[in-house]
Amino acid sequence: MEPKIILFIIKLVAGGIVAFLAILLMSKKRSVSWAFMVSGFLLSYAAMVYDLLIELGVLTATKYGFLGIPVSTLICAVVPSLCFIIAFILMLARK
Repeated sequence: MEPKIILFIIKLVAGGIVAFLAILLMSKKRSVSWAFMVSGFLLSYAAMVYDLLIELGVLTATKYGFLGIPVSTLICAVVPSLCFIIAFILMLARK
């Protein structure tokens, strides 16, 4: 098996554990900031799955691009970080 694929499998297993624990934490902490934090983790996991599917050739990146980067790849890279940024801002504003 190719080392790249093994690394993706390890990332998927670890990401799945993180996503599961994030959902469990969300059930304990019911606030908007934690909802954005959990969303960021789940979207990061979804982006990882999307990258794996592109790497395996199951999917292809969109033909539309922004500065030479496919829009779908750009969205997968930016949206989880935006969720984390919003979560941290909400946490700081609350204190």
